[in-house]
Order: sequence, then structure tokens, then C-alpha cells
Amino acid sequence: MSAGTFTPAPGAAPVSRMILAQTALETRMLLRNGEQLLLTVIIPALLLVLFSAVDIVDTGAGKSVDFLAPGILALAVMSTAFTGQAIATGFDRRYGVLKRLGASPLPRWALMAAKTLSVLVTEVLQIALLTVIALALGWSPHGGPLAVAALVLLGTAAFSGLGLLMAGTLKAEATLAAANLVFLLLLVGGGVIVPMEKFPEGVQSLLGLLPISALSDGLRDVLQGGAGLPWGDVAVLAAWAVLGLGAAAKLFRWE
Repeated sequence: MSAGTFTPAPGAAPVSRMILAQTALETRMLLRNGEQLLLTVIIPALLLVLFSAVDIVDTGAGKSVDFLAPGILALAVMSTAFTGQAIATGFDRRYGVLKRLGASPLPRWALMAAKTLSVLVTEVLQIALLTVIALALGWSPHGGPLAVAALVLLGTAAFSGLGLLMAGTLKAEATLAAANLVFLLLLVGGGVIVPMEKFPEGVQSLLGLLPISALSDGLRDVLQGGAGLPWGDVAVLAAWAVLGLGAAAKLFRWE
């Protein structure tokens, strides 16, 4: 036995392992938070069941669930990537969690990557649950999964950027109020439940530029109409992603 065989070799773990560990932690914290589960899982599922079973809103020809399911999927992405992430990150910042993590061996970019991966894991669970519910209600989806995945990823990037921008610039209480208010406003005016055709013509063009409108319309074109990748909606989501992530990277305050 040579000298030094059992000598400790302290040091930080590989960055990839740290990211995976932080991702698992962020996901567990999200799934254990009852308020976040209400926002990200229960509310979208209840809206899907309610508006599919009861003829409250005229969704046009065909089954209501065929119109509603893509919009509810878009709402689920927004609730996790924007509202949930903004609130959680805002309070992490307020209580000094981000400051302490920033002083750890985990790089700040790796922390943001872990938060993003946690959002994606949660979205996969959301989409799986909502898809099962929609299929049970008689949903008949069309289109290709690659187009759906591309829209979801772009939507996640767009909403994540906006959520991190809000969490990194406003106080936690202001973030809580603003994120929930935006969620409600976009739920009503983003084409999730109410068709865009129901709004005045002058307002439709403005609402169509919102990220939730682009995501819900894009998913509806693919899943309801069987279209290919809707490049107009892709362009809107990409623009929001660039603007949101760029502004968040520049303006985010860790303390």
C-alpha cells in the first residue's frame, strides 16, 4: 500500500452533476408546494374538464375539447415557466437563497440551467396528465410531435425569460401580485379558452403578438388542424425569448 492512498481529495463535483442535483432539488420543491401545484396542475386540469363538459364558450365547429386542449397545454407552459418560476425565484432572491447559492461552487449560469431543466421536467408531467384527461374527454389530436415539441420549447424560453426578468427586478411581493395578475389577463385574452375571433378586429392583431396567443394558436394549428410548424407563431415566440432572456441576463439582481 503506497503512501497517500487514502488522502482526501476535496473539490467541487463536476458541473453536470451539480446541475442535475440542483434540478432534482428544484423539482422536488415545486412538487411539494401546494400553491404551485394548484397553479400549474389543478387549475389547468379543472379548466379543461369544465369548459369541455359544459357549453360555456362557443368554440366553433367540432368538439370543444379539440379547441380547448391545445390552449390549456399552452396555459400549463405559461403557469410553470412564467408564473410559478417568477414567484419561486422572487422569494428565493428575497430570502437570500440566490445570494448563498451564488457563493457556492455552483456557477450562476448552472443555477439558471437547473431552474430551466426543472421547468421542463414539470412541463412534461403537466402535458402527460393533461393529455390523458383530454383523451378521456374525446380529444382527437393531429399533427407531428416534433412541431409540438418545438413550440413548447420556444414557449418555455419566452416565458422563462419574462419570469426571470420579473423575479430579478421586482420585490417578491410585487412579483407575486404581478405574476398572478398577468396569468389571469393572459388566460382571458390569450386565446386559451375564448377564441381570438370573439375579440374586436382591432384588438385581435395586438393580442396575436402575445406569447400565450402565439403558443396556443400554434399548438392549435398543429394539434387541431394538422398543420406543419407555424412559422409566424414561431417568430413571435422566438422574439419574446430573445427579448426576455436578454433583458433578464442584463437586469437580473441576485440580492
